[in-house]
Amino acid sequence: MNRATLATPPKSSTHPVSSHISVLCPEAMRALAIKKQGAYLDATFGRGGYSRQILDRLDKKGRLLAFDRDPAAISAGQIIQDIRFTLTHRPFSELRQGAVEAGFTPADAFDGIVFDLGISSPQVDDGSRGFSFRHDGPLDMRMDTTRGETAGEWLARANLGEITEVLKNYGNERFARRIAEKIVATRAERPLVGTGQLATLVHSVVRGHEPGQDPATRTFQGIRIHVNQELQEIRLALPQALELLKPGGRLAVVAFHSLEDRLVKHFMREAANPAANIPRHLPIHARDLPKPRLRVLGKPVRPSPDEVSANPRARSATLRVAEKLAGNNVPKTDAGER
Repeated sequence: MNRATLATPPKSSTHPVSSHISVLCPEAMRALAIKKQGAYLDATFGRGGYSRQILDRLDKKGRLLAFDRDPAAISAGQIIQDIRFTLTHRPFSELRQGAVEAGFTPADAFDGIVFDLGISSPQVDDGSRGFSFRHDGPLDMRMDTTRGETAGEWLARANLGEITEVLKNYGNERFARRIAEKIVATRAERPLVGTGQLATLVHSVVRGHEPGQDPATRTFQGIRIHVNQELQEIRLALPQALELLKPGGRLAVVAFHSLEDRLVKHFMREAANPAANIPRHLPIHARDLPKPRLRVLGKPVRPSPDEVSANPRARSATLRVAEKLAGNNVPKTDAGER
């Protein structure tokens, strides 16, 4: 799904205003509990929805570091001229290295870190990026257009089994095998080079589909996640985010589909209760058990009906929040989803 945005600029912003506000933005700002002189990290700058709101809450001693792997997002971010703000062209799997190079210590550096996972509306709406089956364009799908293999290049070389697994595991596509077979047969006759071409191919195979959902939705999602290694990026980034947080610092993550959200949920739960995975019959003293590093705060937050009505792309968003614990502190019981 999409890292969606709302077309309503922040009225209170003192910075150049983008035409977008990130989904669940007020909720994410409350979750971060921003300190005026704090240091914060926006791991997914996009078009600056979160970053502008964070800057508005900081005084002159506050600092904000933002990451994005998309050159278009980096270009858009140049409009923010603020000495408290640093924007770096990196995937968030490189949080630690990017923070050090920006002048932050590699541990206990930030009072809050926020992630807005998935693809952004500007990426989807630009047909030349190849993310959308609604706009004909090249089969690119790379979030970072300066590196890596395009979707078209991968589809040209991947074997039947690889394509099937990607569509099945990342797209939850029940017709994965049929679609993969059609892709392999078609590319033997002519190259697959356009999003319209791929969408038409999928439509010819998938006859029955979910009401209100284009038959190509799951195929495009699966290929995009694979091309950008999105789940691996999350797996690499979350432990670094925990390391970079100060004790008491907040981690806020907005996910847009179940694969992302599952990774976030499991990471937070395991960091909050690391002893849960140790078999009970092992002879380990309580004092020797691994100590919790996070406290999960509240239940997952989802968009209000008003936000979904204004922006249907927000409907699948889920915000999860956790707080880093100091030293050997044991977390107090807090409400959370099981």
